[in-house]
Amino acid sequence: MRKNIITICLSVAFLATLTGCFAGKSASTSGRGGEVTGVGGGKGFREPTPYGMTLVKRGWLRMGLEKQDSLWGKKTPVKDISVDGFWMDETEVTNSEYKQFVEWVKDSILRTRLADPAYGGDETYMITEDKNGDPVTPHLNWAKRLPRKPNEDEQRAFESLYVTNPVTGEKSLDAKQMNYRYEIYDYTAAALRRNRMNPQDRNLNTDLTVDPNEVVMISKDTAYVDDRGVIHNETINRPLTGPWDFLNTYIVNIYPDTTCWVNDFRNSDNEIYLRNYFSNPTYNDYPVVGVTWEQANAFCAWRTEYLLKGLGREARYVQRYRLPTEAEWEYAARGKNQDEFPWDNQNVKNGNGCFFANFKPDRGNYTKDGNLITSKVGIYSANSNGLYDMAGNVAEWTSTIYTEAGVDAMNDFNPQLDYKAAREDPYRLKKKSVRGGSWKDPESYIRSAWRTWEYQNQPRSYIGFRCVRSLASSSSEAAKENKKSSKKKRRS
Repeated sequence: MRKNIITICLSVAFLATLTGCFAGKSASTSGRGGEVTGVGGGKGFREPTPYGMTLVKRGWLRMGLEKQDSLWGKKTPVKDISVDGFWMDETEVTNSEYKQFVEWVKDSILRTRLADPAYGGDETYMITEDKNGDPVTPHLNWAKRLPRKPNEDEQRAFESLYVTNPVTGEKSLDAKQMNYRYEIYDYTAAALRRNRMNPQDRNLNTDLTVDPNEVVMISKDTAYVDDRGVIHNETINRPLTGPWDFLNTYIVNIYPDTTCWVNDFRNSDNEIYLRNYFSNPTYNDYPVVGVTWEQANAFCAWRTEYLLKGLGREARYVQRYRLPTEAEWEYAARGKNQDEFPWDNQNVKNGNGCFFANFKPDRGNYTKDGNLITSKVGIYSANSNGLYDMAGNVAEWTSTIYTEAGVDAMNDFNPQLDYKAAREDPYRLKKKSVRGGSWKDPESYIRSAWRTWEYQNQPRSYIGFRCVRSLASSSSEAAKENKKSSKKKRRS
């Protein structure tokens, strides 16, 4: 009996050891008055799962191709790196989702015009004061409905958004007017010591004499539309003047380039995709293409703005939507077991002969996998992270600038190489990393570690994107589970 008791006790002790790696101190009772016990109160923000996204938990990967690349005959850099957890779109952004962005921009332009005296001047479409009657920065009143039966002035506002082909007579939305203006505050640049407003704060070395007259130069992105309606996005270098220098402004024409289908493939009859792929509802659930890196970033900014308006006070905790870094993308694609492909073996089809992805399986035979061009998102199985189409369908933009050095040039902790090239920069600086391969690529191109690039202003019929969002909280999941188990023990 005693032997059994000892055995049970040892088993319990061993089990407790295996419960987790975090065997830290348990909660203790409060001390007497005058002791530091920490600040309590307040309710922690528990981030709900964003619609259409899945959680990719923190972890590490060996980034890059392990073996010498037989296709190009050169070695690619390999490095162990770690990334924090993040939310990622389960699928590539679809035509339907991007259309919502276009419709929002169209309606914002329309509401602005309806408030313009040239189109009737209905001031209720703009909000110029708060509920107390105090003036505020004028902004659109989205609560006011658009007129169902517009009068003559209002009808002119509607008609101004469309253009008629003088040859065919076809009436369509004027894509040239679909410009989205947004602003991004650069928290990283604002936090750098060299950019502190007080010269004494720029260096902590007390052996150095600080020059109070030192001129600190900063780079700031700005944008404007000239008299001819041409958008100019520029990076200016100027002396630091204040916190507003870290607010960057961008203006982007956001309508997809539907002509990419004929420009990408010469001597090919692709007029049907030019005319139908984005406009026909049949393709609503297909990945959007013809979107540049710049347009993808604009979508992320709009998606953030759209979300934050509906969150209220909790908005300050939520991180911005953005493009994934190259490291995040590969980490998410490899899945939980760091597989070569987003599935758990090196075969591209299962035992039944069905392909795992939409790509070009054979010479000139695009249809062998069941598709000619892109496919509906999510029709192939998800990887172990719950993500669809991480191989094939469309290649995907990342936020990372492309360099031959690849991961060798990156940190091993949340690595990122970020550079928003301006119009005046050399064109070679506008290369962005593209991952995942596409419907037109062979098997070797759809491996999780395969990397290529495209210029940031170049739309392609085989490149799309998906968004990510950093977690609002980066607390230890293991520690959370430990605390939960401790609470259960105390209750019992």
